Amino acid sequence: MKKVLCMMAVIMAVHSVVYASDDFARRIALPADNTRVTRRPVEGERLFRSHIIEQKILEVKGQLSGAPYLAWMFENCFPNTLDTTVHYSVTDEGDDDTFVYTGDIHAMWLRDSAAQVWPYVQFAREDEALRRMIRGTILRQLKCICIDPYANAFNMGPTGSEWASDLTTMNPYLHERKYEIDSLCYPLRLAYEYWRVTGDVTIFGDLWQEAVRKILQTFRQQQRKDGRGPYRFQRKTAVQYDTMSHNGYGNPVKPCGLIASAFRPSDDSTVLLFLIPSNFMAVTSLRKAAEIITSTSTHTAKRDAQSLENPLAVECRALADEVEAALRNYAVYEHPKYGPIYAYEVDGFGNQLLMDDANVPSLLAMPYLGDVPLDDPVYQNTRRFLWSEDNPYFFRGSAGEGIGGPHVGYDMVWPMSIMMRAFTSTDDNEIRQCLQMLVNTDAGTGFIHESFNKNDATNYSRPWFAWQNTLFGELILKLLADGKQELLNSVTQAYR
Repeated sequence: MKKVLCMMAVIMAVHSVVYASDDFARRIALPADNTRVTRRPVEGERLFRSHIIEQKILEVKGQLSGAPYLAWMFENCFPNTLDTTVHYSVTDEGDDDTFVYTGDIHAMWLRDSAAQVWPYVQFAREDEALRRMIRGTILRQLKCICIDPYANAFNMGPTGSEWASDLTTMNPYLHERKYEIDSLCYPLRLAYEYWRVTGDVTIFGDLWQEAVRKILQTFRQQQRKDGRGPYRFQRKTAVQYDTMSHNGYGNPVKPCGLIASAFRPSDDSTVLLFLIPSNFMAVTSLRKAAEIITSTSTHTAKRDAQSLENPLAVECRALADEVEAALRNYAVYEHPKYGPIYAYEVDGFGNQLLMDDANVPSLLAMPYLGDVPLDDPVYQNTRRFLWSEDNPYFFRGSAGEGIGGPHVGYDMVWPMSIMMRAFTSTDDNEIRQCLQMLVNTDAGTGFIHESFNKNDATNYSRPWFAWQNTLFGELILKLLADGKQELLNSVTQAYR
């Protein structure tokens, strides 16, 4: 651990902060004549360049010649993570290291950073620099997990944080210490996909083994079979969802095999601590980790044919099986209107919270993540419930419609939910509606924002949110791969 901390301190010294939120807002301001000039930084100011991504941008713009506004948004959004948030370097030991800003907050979220670089993994074999950048992201995430598996966001070095006064076990490397199941799942998902695409096993050494053990330990502790565990969190705030009740432990749960999550992917606290979409993600992520360990472990390779597989892989699969069984018993609610649907949160006592939050993992996004089949009848019932006024965080207005959440509050739609609706749709009309809504609600900036008011898209939050931008690019690439070029070219520019 001391080695990891010292390494990160050295890494931090070679980096510098390049962008500030107000600077980004200035650079994306519309020109007076509303022409569609690129919103990307000039080449000399881009933090990372990939020749294959530049080629793909040109290719996609050619394919979207019938939808120039959509093509312009793709050009601005898809490279946004590379252009403005990626800080790649090589450590003194000669290894890759990548620190990824979330955008206008200059800290690295485990979830966001994994999601931000995810759409580039498919091109990693074609660009060595891109591959090493993604590899560096994974290695940085593993180091962060080893520093504190209960933290959700980290500093570039031991600089401290505005949240240092939080009533939890803070240290100078942490930006924030909100424990969220998905923060530990996303790095596993990214490492698995990177391995699948590139075949690179060099990231699966001692650091990987330590990180997986810490993930398992954390998940076991938060099944709360032996008390509430070591984690608690309180913040001095007037915002209810920014802190935990009951002396920092949250509302009571009855141990049932599910894993408690103090916070949601939105960084808002849970009401009932067994967060269902995150538990689904834990199941698939643990199985991916087990597959990696079984396939790459030198320890396993040395065993004879009569021996059992690597015990760490066995433990990952055992926990995944236990959580999956608990989901079958506790995750489904019999709704009087929609039939059996997945609850958003449960507590093991029989109480269930019926809603969804736009942040992924969400109930809507479970097939996108590969956590449930798209044709799962319970998911399809849930999907109908979520995109309706029966979901308390679904908002519909004159500007658009979609799912939001407590993080921004009433009447604010998250474009992430619109994109997840498109990702999980097999209906061309529904997909076209989602795309048109995304174009209509960019407020003329050419970027996707965190959220927008359902009646006024110029009332939006976070002009610089790289995850949403890169996700938009991922959606366009998926639809092209699915043969939806004609559909994409039918999307028109919104009236301005």
